[in-house]
Amino acid sequence: MPFPFTLPTTSAFSFSSTYTSPSHPSLPLTASTYRGVVRDALKKHKRLPPASRAPNVPSLVSSLTAYLPYLLAIDAGLRDDAAIADLRVSPKSTAPPSIEWRPTLSDPGVRTALEAPRAKLDDLDHEIAFVLLTLASCHSLLARAALHPLYDTSAAFSTPEERTTAIQVATRSLLAAAPIYEYAASRADNTASRPPCADVAPPTARGLAALAVAEATLLAVLKDDPYPAAVAQDRNKQDKEWMYKAPEIAKVRAHLFARLCLAAADHAARAAALLRSAAPGKIDAELVRYVEDLRRTSRAKACRFFGIDAELGGQMGTAIAWLNAGLGELGIEARDDGGGRKGFAGLSRLKREWSEKREDRRVEKETAWGADGGRAEEGRVIQMLSEKWNKVNDTVGTQVIPPVGPLLAKMPAGREIHGNIPPFSPPVLDRDALDAIRAPPDRSDDFGDLQSSDDEDRASEKTVVGAFPGDYSRSGSTSTGYY
Repeated sequence: MPFPFTLPTTSAFSFSSTYTSPSHPSLPLTASTYRGVVRDALKKHKRLPPASRAPNVPSLVSSLTAYLPYLLAIDAGLRDDAAIADLRVSPKSTAPPSIEWRPTLSDPGVRTALEAPRAKLDDLDHEIAFVLLTLASCHSLLARAALHPLYDTSAAFSTPEERTTAIQVATRSLLAAAPIYEYAASRADNTASRPPCADVAPPTARGLAALAVAEATLLAVLKDDPYPAAVAQDRNKQDKEWMYKAPEIAKVRAHLFARLCLAAADHAARAAALLRSAAPGKIDAELVRYVEDLRRTSRAKACRFFGIDAELGGQMGTAIAWLNAGLGELGIEARDDGGGRKGFAGLSRLKREWSEKREDRRVEKETAWGADGGRAEEGRVIQMLSEKWNKVNDTVGTQVIPPVGPLLAKMPAGREIHGNIPPFSPPVLDRDALDAIRAPPDRSDDFGDLQSSDDEDRASEKTVVGAFPGDYSRSGSTSTGYY
């Protein structure tokens, strides 16, 4: 958590080949310059190893933010000769644009070693949509980078102050991503042309906005939830505090946190419904699975907090029943020993432990960790409390464990904590920037002649080191080798 987005890449494009601006002659050239920076940054980011991508995301945000006002200035001028900083910008279109972006959220269908084909854009609105969604995805990746130290069990354990700071930074990043998604969706609603792929469809953008709000809501709970930190500290390899001090579990506002988790579950359910309705095409199954896992994790957290609230009130049997309900939400099988007490089946437990160790290795290597929506982490917390409370209930004061169904039927409605998120204000060119592009261009716009990444891949495949001469491309052409 948050979702490990893969950033798209794009082809080279020259604005001067499609647009002219009598009022600001250098606007197309300047837009091509900033777009070339974005294209090069995305291409380099894609080729970095996973551990080096997180530190590179802030530079991507800067490149996209610098390119966006020039792109929006061209779009605004094409619509109604809009005035920016009290100056008229009046670009003219000479031909339809021909731009390509490689989608990363669309379902590629049959999984192969090759990358998904690029989507061809003939409308500037789709270019803006790809830039906005890429910028919002970068903010989500910034949130992942801030939260990574909290899940890394091989590094030094984070102090409470460091943990709070990391969660606050991640929350700000997610709350910055959500309005960008909404802004992209509102723009797509006013676009007459059909989306070239599911990545830039309005339901996709709105679904990702709901997903960002759900993740930010869960972070508001995580900031004051001591149980995940206690479980993480127990698993941390560098922590030595257990030798002289037991972990402190502070009292929490359990009922409030449970309602916040239910609100996060509602946002995740809305995100899943919107992503499934995205057209044309289908959204990647991994993203849909993550959203569904996040919804189940949110409901399991709510069950745990209802259980904590019951345990604080002396209702141990009801508390254990809420934990059983949380396990059911997570899909963790429990085995009844015949006396009403729940244990965990041996085979399913081994499978769960193996998946948890694999997730820990992903965190250490900074690959696609957290793709389960936090199910593994919440499962550890609920199992810790279940074993503790069942032992207390069996030895101290035995109470009857009620059935789960009536408890779930009494769940209250969720409570919002991020109800008034400020809308996204797109960056605009100031007067100095507009004055700078009123001069004639000082050089030719040759950004459209740059070699695309696909061309570079094909060029590298033409010559195979140590092989006989011949055509070794993937297009199926005849080779002159022996085989």
